[in-house]
Amino acid sequence: MRIIRGNHKGKRIIAPNNISVRPTTDFAKESLFNVLGNYFHFDMVSVLDLFAGTGNISYEFAARDAINVIAIEINHACANFIAQTARSLSFDRLSVLKADAFSYLSGSTRQFNIIYADPPYDCDKYNTIIESVFERNMLLPDGFLVLEHDKRKNFQTHPKFYQQRVYGRVNFSIFTEL
Repeated sequence: MRIIRGNHKGKRIIAPNNISVRPTTDFAKESLFNVLGNYFHFDMVSVLDLFAGTGNISYEFAARDAINVIAIEINHACANFIAQTARSLSFDRLSVLKADAFSYLSGSTRQFNIIYADPPYDCDKYNTIIESVFERNMLLPDGFLVLEHDKRKNFQTHPKFYQQRVYGRVNFSIFTEL
């Protein structure tokens, strides 16, 4: 994985072999950030990265000078890797919480411009994520919830659904207050 743009553009990040996660492909990530760039000035956003895995998405926001980025990851090795990488890249606005994403969603009172969620593709609680974000009013006005999923999932009938983007095998559904 690599950082696409920002103050560490082109920086390659190699996750250790003991981390068994599926990072978002560079192609899909670059395409998503091109879409988001039409709606947000990245240096003016607060970001929540749920199921952060290797921190791939968090690093991209941090490299683009997001106001703050909170990465939520339950796996100890992943959370440590994100924290180490953030320190080595001097991403002072990126913080890592070793926590269950669902527990965080049920207890948080913070609001964000962008909430990015990339649960395991076999997760059966996608709707729980969506409902928690909107019931708890976690998005700031005009904020986006971006949900990464595989092609088997379809959220187009959800009342908060805004748009879907497909890049290879990666699907992003975007939700907002309409």
